[in-house]
Amino acid sequence: MRANAIDIHPNATWSTNGITVAGGNEAGIATNQLYWPYGLYVDDDLTLYVADIGSNRILEWKSGVKNGTVVAGRNGAHQLNRPYDVIIDKESDSLIISDTDNSRVVRLPRRNGNRGETIISNIYCHGLTMDDNGFLYVVDSRKHEVRRYKIGDTEGTVVAGGNGNGHRLDQLSLPRYVFVDREHSVYVSEYSNHRVTKCELGAKQGIVVAGGQGQGNSLTQLDGPQGVVVDQLGTVYVADFNNDRIMGWSKGAT
Repeated sequence: MRANAIDIHPNATWSTNGITVAGGNEAGIATNQLYWPYGLYVDDDLTLYVADIGSNRILEWKSGVKNGTVVAGRNGAHQLNRPYDVIIDKESDSLIISDTDNSRVVRLPRRNGNRGETIISNIYCHGLTMDDNGFLYVVDSRKHEVRRYKIGDTEGTVVAGGNGNGHRLDQLSLPRYVFVDREHSVYVSEYSNHRVTKCELGAKQGIVVAGGQGQGNSLTQLDGPQGVVVDQLGTVYVADFNNDRIMGWSKGAT
């Protein structure tokens, strides 16, 4: 998800009950079902794209419809193996997918998905995103780092981690998802460190902005965090996976 998409009104209130916009018909592989959905992307026209790892496919849900459309994977021309995330590259009008268990990142045109291509190989990628300059950021969970790529390049630049698996502020441990804000600071959820780390542009180490107090379920802790987004006020929202909740950390909160 692009950084400039997360604008939440400062006086917004949260409903205690949500509405189902995709799936909701038990686990399965029909077009009105999902089976272990992970990454998602919302387009400008409120079309929802879901990376469904249990069915090895990407589904597109138009606003208000009951059934999705398979746009990548399953029995199509481009097979996927546990795709954990999907985004839209608006410049090329294409899907970019972390095809995790095939150890690659692939790009498929939205209007003709038969002409897909591998753009990054030999990577165990979970989350990915793009900034407002069109740079692609990918999480390599096995190398415990986040790399930035210019589209078309084969060699990326490490922007978070890259110093092995560990707990130091210049290290990551099983990073999962990534968000980039307007200042091009990188936010990374770390599954094994139970924290979200922020790495500012050019910094050699990060700062903990959510969790970091060990594994647990108190309001200062996370347990296996996954998806992360940051709004225009600097509030960090985290999918606290093993605690089955969404947590919000205001800027500067501990």
